[in-house]
Amino acid sequence: MKALLLNKVYVINVLGYIAYDFVLGAYSYWGPRAGYNIYHMTDADLVFGGIGMVCGIVGTLAGGFALDFMNNSNTLSNAFQLLSVTTLFGAAFCFGAFLCGNVNAFLALLSIGELIIFATQGPVNYVCLHCVEPSLRPLSMAMLTVAIHLFGDLPSSPLVGLLLDRTNNWRTTSLILTTILFPAAGIWFIGIFVHSVDRFEDDSENQVCTIPLLQEKTEETSTSNAQSQEC
Repeated sequence: MKALLLNKVYVINVLGYIAYDFVLGAYSYWGPRAGYNIYHMTDADLVFGGIGMVCGIVGTLAGGFALDFMNNSNTLSNAFQLLSVTTLFGAAFCFGAFLCGNVNAFLALLSIGELIIFATQGPVNYVCLHCVEPSLRPLSMAMLTVAIHLFGDLPSSPLVGLLLDRTNNWRTTSLILTTILFPAAGIWFIGIFVHSVDRFEDDSENQVCTIPLLQEKTEETSTSNAQSQEC
């Protein structure tokens, strides 16, 4: 655990993802309600769910392909570049969507914004796995999952509800929520300039025996039997 907390690249990646997931968690809960109250959408649940599903699949695949295309000697830096740029532009489109008075323009901009935002899924997990030693990869993924839920989507819905009670305005609340994506982009932008070492090649430097234990035991037994017969 201490090794993860002292890893600047890992901490920056997790902090950016927490802010990112804070917004997406609130979107998933309050988004349909905002669509109904702002744009009087009778099928808001279906529309928001469909947009999230399609954009999630396409955006995630696009983000992975984009990172592969950018691949060079410093892949962690490239991942942070992709994270910051996609989050920034995605946030801009989502922010513009909630400024629109026309429902069709809103849906178009929101779809583009979410498509771009979901491109972060590949790079954020890439950084999480490549910035730590192989032995820490399971723990790094586990702590990432715990952190984004504990500090991200878990508190976001009730906090946005409290904000809505204060503003009593769905559009204003949605715009304030969306602005949190900009700090997320800023956090990931900092990661570009932090010294990083890709630990992926550590696997080949610290190889262990890959012979299955059962096979080893069988070979030992066969050897023992052969020696007994010779005696």
